[in-house]
Amino acid sequence: MAIPNPSALALVPFVSVQDMMRIVNAIGPRHMLRELCAYIEADFRRWESFDKTPRIPAHSEEGVIELMPTSDGAYYGFKYVNGHPANMARGFQTVTAFGVLSRVSNGYPVLLTEMTILTALRTAATSAMAAKYLAPKSARAMAMIGNGAQCEFQALAFQEMLGIDTVHLYDIDRKASEKAARNLRHTGLNLRICASAEEAVAGADIITTCTADKQNATVLTDNMVGAGVHINAIGGDCPGKTELHRDILHRSDVFVEYTPQTRIEGEIQALAADHPVTELWQVVSGHTAGRSAERQITLFDSVGFAIEDFSALRYLRDQLDRTGHFVKLDLLADPDDPRDLFGMIQRAKEAT
Repeated sequence: MAIPNPSALALVPFVSVQDMMRIVNAIGPRHMLRELCAYIEADFRRWESFDKTPRIPAHSEEGVIELMPTSDGAYYGFKYVNGHPANMARGFQTVTAFGVLSRVSNGYPVLLTEMTILTALRTAATSAMAAKYLAPKSARAMAMIGNGAQCEFQALAFQEMLGIDTVHLYDIDRKASEKAARNLRHTGLNLRICASAEEAVAGADIITTCTADKQNATVLTDNMVGAGVHINAIGGDCPGKTELHRDILHRSDVFVEYTPQTRIEGEIQALAADHPVTELWQVVSGHTAGRSAERQITLFDSVGFAIEDFSALRYLRDQLDRTGHFVKLDLLADPDDPRDLFGMIQRAKEAT
């Protein structure tokens, strides 16, 4: 007797790394970044409808493992993500992730997916969305300090969404900058590998910092930041890890995702607990102004928040029928009688 096939209720769409790469290439990286940005922006406009909590971390000397949950009342999503700065030297990725989107009404998952690639896309899309409201409208040159796994996604997102045409690349490891320049060589961007962070920021309208060291670093000093610049600080994402000299923060109008989390993990952890900040959703929804003066220094102190991952999961779910790049996993036990889980096991044994 053959074991019966799993029921439709037992099957959950799963997007593997291979499938994710197929989806990105089928839609196109630029187009996917633009579409994903629209989903994130839409969810920022309804920010108040979401459950919100700082991510739940498990810190160690080697790094951190985190859970990032949220719900809009109809769907629940979470991401599992790690951050281990020493991993690259040991042959592992610094950041890996996977995520789940479920219906609140019955608790059943509707999507299980890799999120290492998807997180890189949503981080870049969120950065570009923030810059749309905070960066100078005339911005054409960006300094990209830290040229690891996030670098190319950021460059493409800013090119697509803001019209950036020049990127100054700097990394303490020149090979990382050379890697980024190779990957971006056919994008139409004017690329320049720089010998220092000071050289990279010269003439840049937007400065993106995305370094990996888990320490209080000073990637930017106060004298490197001129009036009218937008800073996209995305490297700080845990306690004790920052990239900017605190004097820069005092000169800037600071915008964050979710204040209770950014106070713990962002650049503003170096400041007093009552230092004024503006949550980005208030700007996106029109409740408050973003950039309001030519010489204003704006700072997006981004640590990544669960609602952005929720948006990415929601977007990806909507692309499954469009692309067909997924498989169905037999993930959920679905006995004929919900009370008879043990009986289902017994009947499977008898069928073999």
